[in-house]
Formats: sequence, structure tokens, C-alpha cells
Amino acid sequence: MSELTVSAAIEARRSVRKYTDAPVPDADVTAIVTLAGRAPSAWNVQPWRYIAVRDPAMKARLMGAANGQAQVGAAPVLFVVYSDMVGAMDVFPEATHPGMPQAARDNLAGHVRGVFAGMAPAAAEAWGNAQTYLSIGFLLLAAQSHGYATSPMLGFNAAEVKEILGLPANATIPALVAMGVAADDGFPTHRFPVDRILRTI
Repeated sequence: MSELTVSAAIEARRSVRKYTDAPVPDADVTAIVTLAGRAPSAWNVQPWRYIAVRDPAMKARLMGAANGQAQVGAAPVLFVVYSDMVGAMDVFPEATHPGMPQAARDNLAGHVRGVFAGMAPAAAEAWGNAQTYLSIGFLLLAAQSHGYATSPMLGFNAAEVKEILGLPANATIPALVAMGVAADDGFPTHRFPVDRILRTI
């Protein structure tokens, strides 16, 4: 299957809540998350983390934490997307560009860690959550370009999801994303015309 262009993936994408039993190869999951990880991130912090849940029993537990949303259990792959700013700071030196002189890398790492050390934990978590949404947008288009439908979801008990998966207490979960081969067409896309959302001055 040839991959879609970015424009074609944007035009084709819609939220789908019913999926076939067609398998999603591990190689496709890896390729899609690799592309999602290419999202922009301030200071290259990259706080996003992905868990690809395939196990039916685990998906059933997560469906219970997501108000019974059927696509959580029905999709071949459920991504639990979370932000972990504490973990991101622990490994931040790895995020500095290897092409930079070592002294510059060390200075940047110290500066960025200092910024977040001086920030209230809730503010740092909100910052990481906002960055992670960028990666989710990339994920949705990467999945579409590979021929998979998606359904990003809110409407879940984040504390329960974190407990089920053993996620860090500081983690935030901006969305769950179901992914698989569509079993229906989903709802037709309806969006505001561009003059409603664009102002040029």
C-alpha cells in the first residue's frame, strides 16, 4: 500500500469508532510512532510517551476506565499517550543535539532543567501536556498515511488509567487513541470555512 501525502491524509482523516479484525503489524506501529516523535518540541524536550496496548484483557480494563467507549476495546491497537516531564528531565541531555559542542550541550541541559525546576509541578505538567498534543496530531496523520483509521478520545479516568498501566504519578494523559482498519466510514468531515478561522492583517 502506498503511503498518502500529508495533504491527502489530512483530507481523508476522520474519527472512526468501528474497526475490523485486520492485524496491525508491529512494524507499522513502530513506523507510525517514529513519525509521531518527529513533532516539534520546545528545547527538544519531547515529553511524550506512547504505550501501544494490544492485549484484549488490558484493553477491556482500559475501556472500563474510559466510560465504556467501545473503540477502546475494539481497535487492534490502543495508544495511551502520556507526558512525563520528570522522566523527560532525567534524560534531557540525550535530547541536546550531538552536533553541538559538549560545553553548549551541558549549558543547555542545565538551563532547561533549571527552568522546570523553578516551575510549579502543575505548570510543568501542563506544559508537557501541550507539547504532547503536537505529537498526537502527527500520530493521527501518520496513521492515516499508512492506511489506518483513528479515534482520539477524552472521556476517561486518568487516575485509573495510570493505575492500570503503572504510570508515574506526575504523568498527564492528554488522549487515548484507537487505531486499526476502519469497519465503517465514520462521520463525514464538517469544518468551518477558512475565513472563519483565518485573519490576515
